[in-house]
Amino acid sequence: MSREISLNPESLKSKDKQKSMLYDRKITCPVCENFFNARAIKKSSYRITKRDSDFFIRYSIINPYFYDVWVCDNCGYAAIKNDFLHLNEHDADTIRNKISPKWHRKNYPEVYDIELAIQRYKLSLLNYYVIDAKASKKAINFLKIAWMYRLKNDNENEIRSLNQALDNFSTAYYNESLPICGMDRYTTIYLIGELMRRTGKEEESLRWFSQVVTSTAASSRIKNMARDQKDLVKDFLKNKSLPSEGQPKKILKENKAHGLFVKFHK
Repeated sequence: MSREISLNPESLKSKDKQKSMLYDRKITCPVCENFFNARAIKKSSYRITKRDSDFFIRYSIINPYFYDVWVCDNCGYAAIKNDFLHLNEHDADTIRNKISPKWHRKNYPEVYDIELAIQRYKLSLLNYYVIDAKASKKAINFLKIAWMYRLKNDNENEIRSLNQALDNFSTAYYNESLPICGMDRYTTIYLIGELMRRTGKEEESLRWFSQVVTSTAASSRIKNMARDQKDLVKDFLKNKSLPSEGQPKKILKENKAHGLFVKFHK
């Protein structure tokens, strides 16, 4: 059965609608000087439905994150679009020597899906590692991969990618100049705290959120976000420390008695 036949009418209708929201941008590759078309979304087509606490924006109809990586189909150079043209000659030469010889030209469809988006983000990440890009560039790339896995409800790969994003944002915070990925000091601190919270490092996250909450320089918006997440962590830790409802009362009494015995018989 062909792909066209297997697609239901609603899926075809959605793809047609997405096509109408896209246009081509002609880009010159800084590595091989090849001209290629990068798919882009018309600004009037953005439809935000929700914002997550780690700055992930959810969209309806068409997802801009799917088109966030530009790939030169001729040489294999790939990067998040804001970085794509900012490449020095040394890094371009590295890509020509290490990426291009192994690259097989690809033809991408008109409309991208989540699987293709993940593939392109990973290709961008490979390029960043090959040229030894700054930790902040790797961090935002890992974070966006995590968001794609979140859309797929793939918790294991999401957490793995969030941990990588956290490691690189932490490295960037201590070693790079501000702003980091467009974020000021306290937005960066907040995000590190939030990534810690999401990856099970609740106690550590409290220290980062507290830096924002007690700051006189942080914006009211980011302070409120940090305060909300700090309260969320405190509630989580409080509930985590409480005995479960199913724990027998006898065991609780025995534990209490043992505690008294230790107290008076040291």
